[in-house]
Amino acid sequence: MVNEFSRRTFLKTTALAVGGAAVADVPVRAQERGMRLRTVGIMSPGDMGSAVGQALAKHGLRVIAALGDRSARTRALAAEAGIADVGTLENLVREADLVMSILVPDAAIVAAQRVAEAMKSAGATPLYADCNSIAVQSARKIGEIMKAVGAPFAEASIIGAPPRVPDKTRIYASGPHAQDFAQLNQFGLTVRILGPEEGKAKAIKTCYATVTKGTQALFTESLVSAKRLGVFDVLMTELETSQKALLKFAQDGLQQMPPKAHRWVGEMNELAATYQGIGLTPRMLAGAADMYRDVSQTTLGHESPETQRKLARSFDEFIAMLERDMPRG
Repeated sequence: MVNEFSRRTFLKTTALAVGGAAVADVPVRAQERGMRLRTVGIMSPGDMGSAVGQALAKHGLRVIAALGDRSARTRALAAEAGIADVGTLENLVREADLVMSILVPDAAIVAAQRVAEAMKSAGATPLYADCNSIAVQSARKIGEIMKAVGAPFAEASIIGAPPRVPDKTRIYASGPHAQDFAQLNQFGLTVRILGPEEGKAKAIKTCYATVTKGTQALFTESLVSAKRLGVFDVLMTELETSQKALLKFAQDGLQQMPPKAHRWVGEMNELAATYQGIGLTPRMLAGAADMYRDVSQTTLGHESPETQRKLARSFDEFIAMLERDMPRG
């Protein structure tokens, strides 16, 4: 079964990523720490950010965002999620106890710099949590940016779909302020602490996303190629016969992927940087970045996640549309 495949792979990558660190769901009571959580600011409340904000708002927190220059779609998602618009980043850092950065991975450092400038301007230093799928090295840079303005920093990574269904999304946290961040366990999210050492939360996301999104990139290339080479039906029959779990994994994941592909380009490059930093080849993930760049430029890639969820395409139709729009030599 695909669930067993995913479970076994996840356990292996977890061991690699955290190096044996304890993984625990540790609810932290506000009175046990110096920080009391009342208001959370969300950087970029898109599909994931708005769902995280909605979960927190439903469990009693005030959730805010700075939407002064955001798109109509982002504004609509925030309003639907119960996220209040405070206009500017200065207002956001002044009012928030915690700022969660959930955005396009390759924008994470620039976003942190903008928030740090807003903190200096506003004279406020809330806890800043980078929740993006970025390289260990990139997270270290963000930590330094926050340290320079005197703001506490927590490293986090989100695994799973947007938290619209309870207990289907895990957030891993590490670093000296992970315990403060884990107060979110009391407000509808599942936070697993990997200890005070920096780098662990990004490491587990790197290893996990390599398995899931890396595999999706391989399936995209294989299935589009099979369609283009005239053996798609034969391949599907063979996979149904000999690799049923992998085929289900592909069918469950691929049709949800194109609207996210533009974000995954930067993510794959960030994962590649992590591997290069520990002496392993970055080329597999760099190739996945190329694949997602091509997908992002297709008709399917230009759809929003909301539009994609409303449509009921067959898997064959989905692959045919990708094959039609993907580059040709």
